[in-house]
Amino acid sequence: MTKYIEKNSQQLFLLIVIVVIGGFLTIKSEYFLTPSNLINIADSCGYRLIMAVGMTFIMASGVMDLSAGSTVSLAGVITAWMLHAGAGIPLSVAAGLLTGIAAGVLNGLLIHYTKISFFIITLAMSGMLRGISLIITGGRPITRFGAAFMTIGTGRLAGIQISVWIAVILTLAAAVVLNCTRWGSYIRTLGSNPEALQKCGIGIAGYRISVQAVMGLAAAITAVIITARLNSAEPNAGMDMELDAITVAMGGTPITGGKSRISGTMLAVIILGIIRNGLTLMSISSDYQQWITGFLLLVSVLVSGIRIKNTKQKYTRKGE
Repeated sequence: MTKYIEKNSQQLFLLIVIVVIGGFLTIKSEYFLTPSNLINIADSCGYRLIMAVGMTFIMASGVMDLSAGSTVSLAGVITAWMLHAGAGIPLSVAAGLLTGIAAGVLNGLLIHYTKISFFIITLAMSGMLRGISLIITGGRPITRFGAAFMTIGTGRLAGIQISVWIAVILTLAAAVVLNCTRWGSYIRTLGSNPEALQKCGIGIAGYRISVQAVMGLAAAITAVIITARLNSAEPNAGMDMELDAITVAMGGTPITGGKSRISGTMLAVIILGIIRNGLTLMSISSDYQQWITGFLLLVSVLVSGIRIKNTKQKYTRKGE
């Protein structure tokens, strides 16, 4: 039992946080536990979970992606542009997804071969990708795509938005890939000990590029859902979404990478969704959401740093 608690301490802590916050909001608002409000929370968490799962993969590999929000913008704009060009829904969605993958591949190539810090690479890419969105749209949103396309973002199955079901399926698949495949094992090793991969004769370039492509794909799927939900593609879409994704990804992944728990990411997404919902129920200005996201990111980094330090001390004592 003790070993189980120690192994799953992060997830248990997040569950306790959910219970505490949920209990507080239940006392403060009679509407919090109503079925309609719980569905609203689930709906708001869907596309954020997809983005966070993508960020979990690349954080497990030892890097972060500050261009993810801008990838959402460009993928959404490309999808909308193709729809207006009469390409049809399947081809337009495929174009948007390929745009995200291409952005991820380019990030991976630059990070691996230039050896420049991923912070600099992805920050520069963020400006470039959003700039392309602004050039294509002229700074104006592209709107009106028809009811069929909007179903992707607003359609429901068993009372829950289709986007939430998509997020759940992708999250389960991600957990299997990250924990039960050789590729997932190598991605985690890439974050903790890339030299070990090289000594084993395993080329890390392909793994770096592929994991960045996964992040790009996650951002693109998010973009398609947001575009369909809003019936609009805006060049400013996805602004600061990478901060949300990094914040919640730390629920299951230390800042140094190497280890990862998709379940932790999922629980952290739920916490952020509950907090935002609670602010709305208590009529607190949405301006506080940005502050809260930044605060939670700071707390996540500090907690991650403390856990890493404690883990090192634990193994040091064992070695002695």
